[in-house]
Amino acid sequence: MHNYNIVERGTKLQDAEKAIILIHGRGAPPEDILSLADFFETQNTYIAAPEANQYVWYPLSFLAPRQQNQPWLDSALENINRLISEIEKFIPTEKIFVMGFSQGACLSAEITSRNARKFGGIGIFTGGLIGDKADRNNYTGNFNDTPVYLSNGDNDPHIPLQRTEDTFTIMKDLGAKVTKEVFPGRPHTIMMEEINKAKAIFNL
Repeated sequence: MHNYNIVERGTKLQDAEKAIILIHGRGAPPEDILSLADFFETQNTYIAAPEANQYVWYPLSFLAPRQQNQPWLDSALENINRLISEIEKFIPTEKIFVMGFSQGACLSAEITSRNARKFGGIGIFTGGLIGDKADRNNYTGNFNDTPVYLSNGDNDPHIPLQRTEDTFTIMKDLGAKVTKEVFPGRPHTIMMEEINKAKAIFNL
C-alpha cells in the first residue's frame, strides 16, 4: 500500500540526541507538516516525516470501522512503527516525539496507544483514536507519564469532540499526562496557541 518514504531534516539520526516524527494530514505533503519543526527547539534533533502514497493514509473517515480502511490503515501503522524502530536503534524512546495533524494526529494517537510506553511527547493536533468506537481493549502498555497534547475545535467538521474526550480518557488511563484544549469556533487547522502550548509541555 504505502511505500516506505521518509522525508528528513535536522541532524543525522546517528548523531542526534532526540527525534521528532511529524505525520501529515490528508492531501498534504510531508513538507507541510515538517514546517511545524520550525517552531520547536531542534538543535541536535533528527526530524522525520513519513509520506503516504498520494498523501492519503487511509481512504475513509477515521470513524469508519477499522476493516473498511484496510489494508491502508495497517500499512500506515506498519510504516510508522518501522520508522520508530529505526530511530530506536540510536535514540531511546523517551527522547522520541510523535506529532501529527488531522489524519496524522489520528495515527499519532493510534500508533502510540497500541503499545504505550514512555515517549518524549505526543502531539495530537485535531485527531483521536481510530475506529467506529474508541475501545479501551484495543490498547495496551503504560505511557509512564508521557506528556500528551490533545487539541480540537468545539465543532470541527472532521473530528467530533466526543472522540477527543474518549481519546483523552483512554490515554490518561494508559498512564499519559494529557493536556486537552478545545477552541471555540476554531477552523480545521493548527494555531500558534496550540504550538506554543505543546512546546511548553514537551520542553522543546
